[in-house]
Amino acid sequence: MRFVRDLEALPKGHLHLHLEGSMRPATLADLAAEHGLEVPATRGYGNFGAFAGLYRAACAVIVRPDDLRRVVGEVVEDAALDGAWWVEPSFHVPHQRNVVADDHELVELVLDAARDAATRLGIGVGLILTADRTAPVEQAVELAQLAAEYAGRGVVGFGLANDESTHPPEPFGPAFDIARAAGLLSIPHAGELAGPESVRASLDRLGADRLQHGVRAVEEPALTARLAADDICCDVCPTSNLMLSVCASLAEHPLPALLDAGVPCSLNADDSLLFGAGLLDEYRLARDEVGLDDPQLASIAWSSLRCSAAPTEVQQRARAAIDVWLSSPGGSPGPG
Repeated sequence: MRFVRDLEALPKGHLHLHLEGSMRPATLADLAAEHGLEVPATRGYGNFGAFAGLYRAACAVIVRPDDLRRVVGEVVEDAALDGAWWVEPSFHVPHQRNVVADDHELVELVLDAARDAATRLGIGVGLILTADRTAPVEQAVELAQLAAEYAGRGVVGFGLANDESTHPPEPFGPAFDIARAAGLLSIPHAGELAGPESVRASLDRLGADRLQHGVRAVEEPALTARLAADDICCDVCPTSNLMLSVCASLAEHPLPALLDAGVPCSLNADDSLLFGAGLLDEYRLARDEVGLDDPQLASIAWSSLRCSAAPTEVQQRARAAIDVWLSSPGGSPGPG
């Protein structure tokens, strides 16, 4: 009889998730009803542009500060329920300026709600502020300056999202210079809708510490070797990659090739509201559909904590708990 370890009990981090895109479907429906809005569709996109339109529609149901607090708290709670010890949601400030006009008050609202939920649940949280690569570079610089003000106060990284196929990383170098000078992690999207050139530019010009996605680096073996040698973690989202046609099937996903090349990888949900899979679902799919074994999943879980902004003490406890999970049918203890 083959023993299957409990993936919920595996200590893990959740490093690639977008705040509004991780809203619960029931919350989306509740908020739409409260504000007299039609419930936005969360399926039916055939390309990234259509997906982005649905994301913006979901953002629009967040009207009041309490709506945003609810979404933030539930995102942290869902990570904890899936066995996360640490979570790093990404947040694009301009999406919610209709809720709180002052950027500082808005960031503080999100940080306070995230910390309150994390404390209640006994896990850790850090916030990634993101720029939109389809918006003017000047906006990215302003957001990087805002993120820098909150370095050491809950903001742990600076990201770059949206369609990389038409908006390469290089023009955003000055924004990332500001963020990195403040001690923030550089965490741009790369290697999803664009190929190795996007990954290389994110390393060379943005000084990427992690890559959100990064999976198309496998198209260039020398670049994959560079990621492994420089210990650059790819924050991989298999279901998202499948639904946005980055890969043809989960059985053909590049994740095993990245792992075989020695690239550290984390598993993540990206936008569970729109793609349907949460963090724990991704681990189960990685086992059942991608074909990873438990030592590989334990290695991924460790990378998701080691390559995060989680405090050293959290990482050390998680490392010990992962070892217990891997060596014992009983799984591992919780984070608290």
